[in-house]
Amino acid sequence: MKPGLKSLFFLILALALFPIYTVYIKTQNGIKDDKIILGQSTAMTGSAFSLGKPFHDGASAYFDYINSQGGVNGRKIELITYDDKYEPSLAVENSLKLIKQDKVFALFGEMGTPTSKVVLDVVNKYKIPYLTPYTGAEFLREPFNPLLINFRASYYAEAEALVKYLVEKLKMNNIAIFYQNDSYGKTGLKGVEIALKKRNLELSAKGTYVRNTLSISTALNFIKKANPEAVIIIGVHKPSVHFIKRAKKEGLNNTVFASISAIWSEHLADELKEDANGLIISQVVPLPCSLSNPAVAEYNEIFQKNHPDELCNFVFLEGFLSAKLVVEALKLSGKSLDIESFIRSFEQLPKDALDGVEIGLSESDHQAMDSIYLTTFKDGKLIAIEEKK
Repeated sequence: MKPGLKSLFFLILALALFPIYTVYIKTQNGIKDDKIILGQSTAMTGSAFSLGKPFHDGASAYFDYINSQGGVNGRKIELITYDDKYEPSLAVENSLKLIKQDKVFALFGEMGTPTSKVVLDVVNKYKIPYLTPYTGAEFLREPFNPLLINFRASYYAEAEALVKYLVEKLKMNNIAIFYQNDSYGKTGLKGVEIALKKRNLELSAKGTYVRNTLSISTALNFIKKANPEAVIIIGVHKPSVHFIKRAKKEGLNNTVFASISAIWSEHLADELKEDANGLIISQVVPLPCSLSNPAVAEYNEIFQKNHPDELCNFVFLEGFLSAKLVVEALKLSGKSLDIESFIRSFEQLPKDALDGVEIGLSESDHQAMDSIYLTTFKDGKLIAIEEKK
């Protein structure tokens, strides 16, 4: 074929295929001309609703704000959410429905370690991004999976910060643990044991409870026998509060209780009264009412329109910042959005993309934040122990 005819042939072929290619781009799951569809399975009810629902509401507030500004690159963000009640079987069912029926572009903000553990098989099978789950589980970090984008620091990091403070600052060495008997609790348990081993220490007692129950009596009896100086809690809100109340009532009045972030910090003063004083909680975001931080100030300005009485809430803030992280990556991806360019955009975000909360993402590291903020209750108010650990 002559050069001129050859060029003409490829031009005609390209023009013939262009409509097909265009249709493919337009019908790619979750990507429409005017919107991007994200899916979420989370605990909107049940024992962990105090984590799932605030995260959802915080994220929705930011997505709504972005949509009111015209969306991202001409597309608005639609978040489809189903309630899984913190049950793994429901989480799988919901995630499959989101992928196969709703045809979402990515799964976002799914809540919990046991739920994420089973949904991960779905993520790998359908090659769909799994964005900012509310869990610090190690299996979402090691081995590295390019489809996963974590926002928060790991449970190992939270455990390290708590143990370091108890042992090195408060000079304690008799430390027990109360944990949820599933992948979430066992991850936290392992993190605590690793942190103690670094300091040539072991747990003096272990007590566990079954997920979605308040059956803490056996655990408390084991722990009481050790008369610990401190108890580290790896649980969700209701059983953790129940445990602290019973422990205080049954003689552990001088024991320091310390929890990782998966607890409803803001309501503890109301529920525990004076028993809240001295309780230590590790957090993965700054104090949500610290307006000197630009990221927190933006959250307060946007979020107060719909939730004026719930501003000082760590989970709302985490959901809000997680949504902003996703939006920043979408902006960087441009109009020609696909999964590969989207994941690459996360890796290319600058450290100051969230303006006030430093992030660090790369081709080999998909965890945005590493900071741990220690807090405690004093006279019924939650305050920072130290700026950052």
